[in-house]
Amino acid sequence: MLPDEVVRRFSGGVTSLDSRTADGGPTGLQARALGPDLARGFMLLFIALANSHYFLQSSTILGGFPQDGSTVDNAVILLIATFVDGRAFPLFGLLFGYGVAQIARRQSEAGRDRKTTRRVLWRRSLFLIVFGFVDAMLFYVGDILAAYGVLLFLGVWAIRWKDRALLIVALLLFAVNALPGDSSMSTSADGPDVSMLPPDLFAAFEGRIGIWAIIALLGPIGFVCPFLIGLWAGRRRVLEQPAKHLRLLTWTAAVGITVSIAGALPVSLTLAGIVDKPSTDVLHVLGPLHDVSGVLGGFGYASLIALISLRIGREHGRITQPVAAVGQRSLTCYLVQSVVWAVAFTPYFADLSDNLTVVTTALLAIATWLGTVVLAYQLHLRSYRGPMELLIRRFSYGRSSGSISAV
Repeated sequence: MLPDEVVRRFSGGVTSLDSRTADGGPTGLQARALGPDLARGFMLLFIALANSHYFLQSSTILGGFPQDGSTVDNAVILLIATFVDGRAFPLFGLLFGYGVAQIARRQSEAGRDRKTTRRVLWRRSLFLIVFGFVDAMLFYVGDILAAYGVLLFLGVWAIRWKDRALLIVALLLFAVNALPGDSSMSTSADGPDVSMLPPDLFAAFEGRIGIWAIIALLGPIGFVCPFLIGLWAGRRRVLEQPAKHLRLLTWTAAVGITVSIAGALPVSLTLAGIVDKPSTDVLHVLGPLHDVSGVLGGFGYASLIALISLRIGREHGRITQPVAAVGQRSLTCYLVQSVVWAVAFTPYFADLSDNLTVVTTALLAIATWLGTVVLAYQLHLRSYRGPMELLIRRFSYGRSSGSISAV
């Protein structure tokens, strides 16, 4: 159990589970739909599994996985490469766009004009860029918060687009990302460099600034497609009202996940050592195929979770309620993961990148996620928000939002 005085200090002392929503402000806990929060909660498990194995060092690396592990390691590689890698971040992008659509809708319902809505979202983007920079410099250089901040800063204008424009641009970018090339991390032979495993804190600052800038400026290119689809889905409240969109969700879950698995297998079977490594030219085709099919997989996962939330209904169970609590505090829980990676892998802390295997790293990722589930549920039981959620909402909406229980 968490000491009440500690929780109160980091959550701003807000204890109400009020279901109200401020005029144009964030949504109260009781007013939130289960589907999006449940998707965000499970998404963080996938992100933990996707990020952690890139810290491992070995004489032979492919797709971020050591190629000299045991049979059990190879089995875990097959699972992660098929169901997680390249699938977690499109799901993240979809939910991010969905959340932006929710904010825009609440602003509109409160009678706010587009200029006011843009200011709210631009403040939010600035917060993500600043805290993404802090996270990258101190903890995890692969942080994507700044990339989403840049995406939001530019993507604000997409809120005004017609549905057809959103879908057409998303489809074009989807097609571009499917083009053959050598930029896919799923087939990269590079191991972790000094920016991920710096010998000391000062070396981290020097090596990470350039990497952070590249991720922040170029990362949004790969996230635009799911972001735009998230905007489109958010306008229709697809994840919040799954009963009204059963056909769409069922087909998206079935087709998206099936295509995702089929598109991932050529790479995942190679990474797991089940088939021989193909030529470089073939990998330049298979890598983008793995990644672009993962976009559909992210859509499929979101749809499946929405259907599950419909079956569960408003009565949250012993598993779904804690996971949804993580989703309600996703930014805080994401940053907890970054701290764990820094402590576990950085040479001037535990320095485990040479000692852990694919299996033990996956177990560390699962344990980290379970730790955030416990933390988030304890905060939920005390009616407290996550500290990062409190900060971003106060920064976006002003101090008045602190009086509303919204996460």
